[in-house]
Amino acid sequence: MTARHLLKLSDLHADEARRIVGRATELKSSHGPDHRPLLGRTLAMLFAKSSTRTRVSFEVGMAKLGGHALMLATAQTQLGREEPLADTARVLSRMCDAIMIRNDSQADQEELAQQSRVPVINGLSELHHPCQLLADVQTWFEHRGDPSGKVAAWIGDGNNVCNSWIEAARLFGFTLRAATPHQYRPDPQVLKFAGKSLALVDDPAAAVAGADLVVTDTWTSMGREAERAERIQILAPFQVNEALMAKAGPDAVFMHCLPAHRGEEVTAGVIDGPQSVVWDEAENRLWAQMALLEFLLA
Repeated sequence: MTARHLLKLSDLHADEARRIVGRATELKSSHGPDHRPLLGRTLAMLFAKSSTRTRVSFEVGMAKLGGHALMLATAQTQLGREEPLADTARVLSRMCDAIMIRNDSQADQEELAQQSRVPVINGLSELHHPCQLLADVQTWFEHRGDPSGKVAAWIGDGNNVCNSWIEAARLFGFTLRAATPHQYRPDPQVLKFAGKSLALVDDPAAAVAGADLVVTDTWTSMGREAERAERIQILAPFQVNEALMAKAGPDAVFMHCLPAHRGEEVTAGVIDGPQSVVWDEAENRLWAQMALLEFLLA
């Protein structure tokens, strides 16, 4: 049987995405030590990029489900000595039950999946961050109910997380207004997928007006450090601050996938303020990924 992969959020059908998010909420409220459906299963975790939440959530999640997670920094494997990715995939998928990879190449992830006998999960690439969005949508459900028919506002760089928010909008039936500089628009292929669920705007105030949720991310993603000064200058008008949040709906929540740079993409008053749900959002990486692991393996 062909393995099921999650390389981007749109690899899921809408009903599957909802089922995973619903299961994540169930696990959060009722998971106990006797629930071990992945007993004896192993997840290989390939990291080419540094991580806090992705590593901890997958490792703890596998342990809670009775399995084991194996940390593999790519520089310390034969990949770091130029072993072909396809060869690594063939070997790991004969020894492990799933592979999670966090790197800067969606194309490499697709090659890995093509050669793997077991599920491959995107823990982050330069184009997508699907696991983050499962946690984000879970958090939205948790705080404000079903997002269907509601409006989210993305402010800032049209990066990998933005691409996954665009896919989430179509899968979960909400509208995403994305305010990004023209230089940093989302991926063109993702824009084609979005359909009527996405509105691209130039003005952050227009994106946020009456929105139910406001979300942003760091302006300088990993691998873009050489562009930092230029990015700060271009993205300065896209800061999420108290004045911008005041234009959102009265019950709006704020999200950020972390790590955050207070004083750049968001002010301390917003991320540490009463509308922020970022700490629940961060915790939910654990529960959403446990639900995903169950979906793919159990």
